[in-house]
Amino acid sequence: MGKRLRPQRRGRGTPRYRSPSHRHVDDVRLPAFNEGAGTITDLIHAPGRSSPLAVVDFNGTADYQLAAEGMSVGQRISVGPGEIAVGNIMRLSAIPEGTAVHNIEKIPGDGGKFVKAAGASAQVVSRGSIVVLQMPSGEMKDFHPECRAVVGVVAGGGRTDKPLAKAGKKHHTHRSIAKDNFHVSGVSMNPVDHPHGGGSHPHVGGPSTVSRNAWPGQKVGRLSPQKKKKKR
Repeated sequence: MGKRLRPQRRGRGTPRYRSPSHRHVDDVRLPAFNEGAGTITDLIHAPGRSSPLAVVDFNGTADYQLAAEGMSVGQRISVGPGEIAVGNIMRLSAIPEGTAVHNIEKIPGDGGKFVKAAGASAQVVSRGSIVVLQMPSGEMKDFHPECRAVVGVVAGGGRTDKPLAKAGKKHHTHRSIAKDNFHVSGVSMNPVDHPHGGGSHPHVGGPSTVSRNAWPGQKVGRLSPQKKKKKR
């Protein structure tokens, strides 16, 4: 028998592809309360994240938030109505058009789901019964006005400017986020090791698409396109 395929190892969960959660700092969610204020006490590195974290003291309780560009130790952070300042957490209905925001809630009160990577930000395009944001990908996305977001751009945007310089550093960087930095392509393997292997030359030799509903070990190659949906 050949070895387990890479997608099988990812789907099953192995030490090679398991994120080292014991080193992770926090899940980073927006505060559960809608009004209040806190003070930034420290800016720290968070393994497994592309951006640093800000330690915020909310009335004696330490909370972790994504650090935004321009944040500093000792800065006051407000939750709820307030001025448009970097790091403040506000409802989308209260944020003016053209403002850069991050850590945006999908459903009011869920703590933030969108735009959390280093250097990322979305822009408020229009407000009304729905709030339209332009996402980092360029997509226009609708949100409920009661959803909250953090004003500013996520810090750490220049991290890709510095070269990794050596393979070992790239290995450890990817290991922290449970990714493989170098891997052999399927067409370079033997037939027992991968469905794309064999053939004395690099060629898949058949359809490389698989069903979206396939179990992890079957997902080798490209996912099949979605069925065309009828317009409502």
